[in-house]
Amino acid sequence: MGENIGAAARVMRNFGLSEMRISAPRDGWPNEKAWTMSAGATDVLDSARVTEEFTEALEGLTLVFAATARRRDLMKPVVTAREAMAQAREEIASGGRAGVVFGAEASGLMNEEVAVADAILTLPVDPEFSSLNLAQAVAVTAYEWKAGDPLPEDFAMNHVPADKAALTGLMSHLETELEAAGFFFPPEKAEKMKLNLRSTLTRGRLTDQEIHTFRGAIKALAEKRRRAQ
Repeated sequence: MGENIGAAARVMRNFGLSEMRISAPRDGWPNEKAWTMSAGATDVLDSARVTEEFTEALEGLTLVFAATARRRDLMKPVVTAREAMAQAREEIASGGRAGVVFGAEASGLMNEEVAVADAILTLPVDPEFSSLNLAQAVAVTAYEWKAGDPLPEDFAMNHVPADKAALTGLMSHLETELEAAGFFFPPEKAEKMKLNLRSTLTRGRLTDQEIHTFRGAIKALAEKRRRAQ
């Protein structure tokens, strides 16, 4: 179906993959529905290689995984998507080329097609409901390909924690005001309570700005308490 091919192109593009090969597409090629479902991943479809024979689509690949949810009576290694993508990275790093083949959504890959693969890639799905949409299977596999990459810069934690002197100042400020408010009660538990507070504040790895905000909040609460006395 053109829709499945387009949706698969979209998730490939999401995870940085661009080389699509299509063997004997059921509804012909090009297919307008594929471009519509790609949601803008038209470069993947524009450059897709279309073949009539399945074996032609494997040309140039040195490592091939066959994606299937069904047991096959074939002596093949069986790996998860994560394991397959780790092996694919190694293959590419050594100068080879790796690929994953997916079958038609309704019928999957034929045994003859699985037979020419180096290993079977399968996902830990519910055996009583194991059929995934083609694009979903591609998405899970493509995610595992990209999962080893660092987070995008927009999501990176790049704040610098405040130095220990600033943190100690916050602790002293907080403890002083809590003492004045009678928080540390009973007296024999005061030291343990202070240790818990210090441990909590240290674990937070606060920035200078956060410490400044905390001290401002402590000051405001203390002043309100003094005015009420």
